[in-house]
Amino acid sequence: MSRNITNRRVYDWKAVPWRKLEKVVFKLQKRIYRATQQGNKRLVRRLQGLLTRSWSAKMIAVRQVTQQNKGKKTAGVDGVTTLKPSERQPLVRQLRIEKRRKVQPTRRVWIPKPGRDEKRPLGIPTMYDRALQGVVKIALEPEWEAVFEADSYGFRPGRGCHDAIAAIFNSIRYKPKWVLDADIAKCFDKIDH
Repeated sequence: MSRNITNRRVYDWKAVPWRKLEKVVFKLQKRIYRATQQGNKRLVRRLQGLLTRSWSAKMIAVRQVTQQNKGKKTAGVDGVTTLKPSERQPLVRQLRIEKRRKVQPTRRVWIPKPGRDEKRPLGIPTMYDRALQGVVKIALEPEWEAVFEADSYGFRPGRGCHDAIAAIFNSIRYKPKWVLDADIAKCFDKIDH
C-alpha cells in the first residue's frame, strides 16, 4: 500500500493507519481552534472546508458510525444495519457535503421514557447521513470549543459529569455557598411559542 496516507487508494480496512489519520485531523482541528481564538472567521471557514473534504476526516467519521457508535446496528429508512469492511471504503468515497442535497427521511421509532409509560420519538438517519453528520461534527467542534464557557460541561468532548462535580466541589469547599434547586420539568411544554 501507499505510504502517503492522504492518497485515496483503497486500504484493507484492518490495515488503515488510524493513528496517523487522527493526527492529521487533530492538527487541522487545532488550526481551526487557534483561528477562532484569533477571530479570523475567513480562515476558520477555509480550514473547516478543508477538513470536511479531507479523506482522513471521512475515514474517521465512517469508522465512528459503523464500528464505534452504540447504535451502529440500527437501520435507518434505507434498511442498512451494518457495513462490511469492504463496503466502508465506497461510503468514504461517496461522502460529499453539498448545499442542495436532500437528506433522506429519518426512520421514526417510539422508545419508552425511563420509569414511565410515556414514549418519546427517536429519528434514526441513514448510514450515509450519520457519516456526513460525523464529518461536519469533526469540523465544527474545534470552533465552538474555542468560544464555550470554561465551566460548561454538557455534551462536550473530554468532559463529563465527574468534571462538573469536581468543579463544584473545588468552588464550595473553602466557603459556604447557597445552592438553589429548581424543577423545570415540562416547563417548556407550557410556553406559548
